[in-house]
Amino acid sequence: MVGSEDWSDAGIYRLNNEIALVQSIDFFTPIVDDPYDFGQIAVANALSDIYAAGAKPILALNIVCFPINDMDKSILKEILKGGADKLNEAGAFMIGGHSVEDPEIKYGVSVTGVVHPERFVTNRGAKKGDILILTKPIGTGILSTALKGKLLDKETAKLLTQTMALLNRTASEVMMEVGVNACTDITGFGLLGHALEMARASKVTIRIWKDKVPLLPRVYEFASMGIVPAGGRRNVNYCSKLVDTGNTDPVTLDILSDPQTSGGLLISLPSEKAQSLISKLKSRGIQATAVGEVLEESSSKILII
Repeated sequence: MVGSEDWSDAGIYRLNNEIALVQSIDFFTPIVDDPYDFGQIAVANALSDIYAAGAKPILALNIVCFPINDMDKSILKEILKGGADKLNEAGAFMIGGHSVEDPEIKYGVSVTGVVHPERFVTNRGAKKGDILILTKPIGTGILSTALKGKLLDKETAKLLTQTMALLNRTASEVMMEVGVNACTDITGFGLLGHALEMARASKVTIRIWKDKVPLLPRVYEFASMGIVPAGGRRNVNYCSKLVDTGNTDPVTLDILSDPQTSGGLLISLPSEKAQSLISKLKSRGIQATAVGEVLEESSSKILII
């Protein structure tokens, strides 16, 4: 039903009239120092593709790369424990996996979810007049870069970890209760890149209200100092031909292009439903902000104002 076309977040395969499988995979190198936190974040990140489809994760397989002869096995144990605990929080089961010896640590999971074949969400249904809702603040890539450089204070580092480890489960459940037109999760291509994918898949233009986009603390400060990940600059170049940046300053453009790890959901829904979604999300502890709108398709797929 859904494959690699239209920059989809996950593959969807109909089993019968009641059940469709939703599958995705993600893994990466550590972005925080604590191995348990890394495991939590890696699994939360992988699960987001399932939640973006409005599906429920049920099974997962570990993917592990680890220098078993050169590093304490307790580190691996903590990574796997973090991942297992996060899967348990999501109500999914770990049924196995595969590991290889590698000089660089990498961890993630392959995830299988289920959804009704008539009720899943993709990134290709955004319609003119829709409002775009974002469910997490952005800036994780910039703050992670600052963390690696030992520039991040403990309080902000803690908030960064909590934000990345937060499941998009509640946001997905509320989204499905309200009813939406399209959704994607914000990860490696940043807010601009994933909004661009939605615009292209839906054959619309998306206007981003840059001053409304929520940021994690100190993100603008570090971005102003040039502390941005290399992937962010690649995202700027990737989007440049299809994005009208208007009078957006370079620092803000870097932030909007910042690669996210386990970012929030970007949800497109009719304007008359937007406030209801925001209210329901906030009542369940999810930071939800209207960050843009959907327009009729034009030569620029993204407009930043």
